[in-house]
Parts: sequence; structure tokens; C-alpha cells
Amino acid sequence: MGILHETFFDVAPDPTLACALEGVAQLRAFEPDTIIAIGGGSAMDAGKIMWVLYEHPDADFFDMAMRYIDIRKRVYTFPKMGEKAYFIAIPTSSGTGSEVTPFAVITDEKTGTKYPLADYQLMPNMAIVDTDMMMSAPRGLTSASGIDALTHALEAYASVMATDYTDGLALRAMKLIFKYLPGAYDNGQTDVKAREEMATASTMAGMAFANAFLGVCHSMAHKLGAYHHLPHGIANALLITMVMRYNADPTPRKMGTFSQYQYPHTLERYCECAHSLGIVGKNDEDTLNKFIDAIEALKERVGIKKTIADYGVDEKHFLETLDNMVEDAFDDQCTGANPRYPLMSELKEMYLKAYYGK
Repeated sequence: MGILHETFFDVAPDPTLACALEGVAQLRAFEPDTIIAIGGGSAMDAGKIMWVLYEHPDADFFDMAMRYIDIRKRVYTFPKMGEKAYFIAIPTSSGTGSEVTPFAVITDEKTGTKYPLADYQLMPNMAIVDTDMMMSAPRGLTSASGIDALTHALEAYASVMATDYTDGLALRAMKLIFKYLPGAYDNGQTDVKAREEMATASTMAGMAFANAFLGVCHSMAHKLGAYHHLPHGIANALLITMVMRYNADPTPRKMGTFSQYQYPHTLERYCECAHSLGIVGKNDEDTLNKFIDAIEALKERVGIKKTIADYGVDEKHFLETLDNMVEDAFDDQCTGANPRYPLMSELKEMYLKAYYGK
């Protein structure tokens, strides 16, 4: 077709600012009018950062990483995007939803800190969700990214910023994941239907949390990835049911704060998720327990291990970094939308339980 193109492929699983700057140098030399990010969340996130720095070389990365409670009300004004290049995202895994979200997670390689950047200027101009791009994904990636998508749906539904619009997307995503993730895990290279429905679920969950945002499970998972290099989906899988029990307390010491969030009702919200999946208990507490059992059974079904220790994270190193992880997780962008506002001591307790399994 005579279309001139160049390829940048040196993107690590946890993309760093240095990696993005290397890609930007190639962009500036080639001066494209379209950027196509093909890959999982890491490739799409790196592509978004490269897109920003290509269009706005003087943009301050640390200003862009400034935290806030509402993406629409912030001190820093994100630069306008799309004036030099059109951005297309094509996912090759069913998990991150980055193709439809205003988020990008990038790691400062000098400090090891993961920064979730968020602004609607980071939304891709086009997303192409094509099952053919996902058929060869290995089992480990399929399971980790699938539980990541489930976590997106669960945290979006429990968020203080959830709405009727995001609720429908989140509930449908959960239903598809419970039904089709085992098939995608077992027969991913031949079961086109399972791959297709998991792709749909991932994108729907991405649309949900693009508007309702996430919670402390992601805050803590970001730091597990940054400090101990656990895959993001695995980190979420190890924490999500513990965070659900934590959030479901009807009388939390501190509740999340947002104008539309009037009182703690996360237990009831989780029960709505359970009911949508046909899980019903004798009362709300029993329903939550059965829902958590179902999530744990799904995780086991797709090969997720039980604890952080099971993934080979050294105990001594984990304990040495624990306090820093706790502080960084508390300060993470995702913490503000959690329905229960955490104490650092509570985050530390959950990290320890996730490491030892008790």
C-alpha cells in the first residue's frame, strides 16, 4: 500500500520512563501521523506515554502523575492530544482494558515507583478489539489478565464514583468472565467463542473503570508489581477477595468520600454482583462468603496460586520493603475511589495476609 512505517518493540512487562523516552526518540525522527500500539497493557501504556511526549516534549511527567480525587477537577491541566498523531490501540490480551481507558501506568526506573497517570486526553482515538490477536496467548497470561479484568469490574462496581452506566458494564463483564475464562484458559488456541467473550468482557470492564475508577486492590497491586515484579493480574488476584472482605464492613473506621456516596453500602453492592451470577445466600453475609468462595474457585481453576510467597518473593526482601509499599499504596491514585478509606496499618495487615496466606 506504500504506507511508510517503523516499529518500536523494546517494551518491558513493566514499562519504564526510560523505555518511553527511547520510543519517543524514534517517533521524533520518523514523525508519524498515526501511532498504533499493539500488545497487552504494558505496550498500550507505553504507547500512550510516548504519544504524550511526542506531541508535547516539554510536558512534565511528574506533574502529569499528580493525584486528585476526581479526574475532571484537578490543578494540573493535561496537554491536548491528537494534534500531531492519531492513536490506535489493539489489545493482544483480555485484561487491562487499556484500549478504552484514560489511564497509563509507567514506572520510574530510578525509584521503582509505579505511577498511574489518568486523564481523558489519554483515551485512544480508536480501539480495535480483534479476537484473532489473542488466540495464541499462553495460559499464564490468559488467567492473570482474566482475573485482572474481573478485578476491574469488581472495583468499578464498588467505587464511590460508580453510576448506573458503569454498573451495567461491570456486571455484564463479571458474568462473561465467570462463564468463559475457564474455556479460554483450557482451550485458548481453538475456542474462538471463549476468546471473543473474554475480549468483550475485558473491554467492558475497561469502560466501567474508565468512568468509575478503581480501589485499594489496584493501589496495592501496583506496588507489588513495582517492588517485587509480580505480573499485575497476579498481584490483583492475590489481593482481591481480601480487599472485598475489608470493604464490606458496614461500619468502617473511615469511609470513602465523594459527593454522591452517602453511606457505606459495599456489602449490598457485592451481593448485587453475586445475585447477577446466580449466587444467593441465606443473608448478605452468607451471600458475600459464597461469592468470595466462587472467586477463589475460579482463581484455582485457572492456575492462580494462593499467596505472594508461592510466587517466589523472598520473605526478607518483602518485609524490608513492606513499609515503603504500604506508604506508596496509600498514596496511589486508585485509593481515593475506594469505598472504605484505608489506614496504613490496615494496608500492612492485608499485605502480610496475602504473603503468608493467613
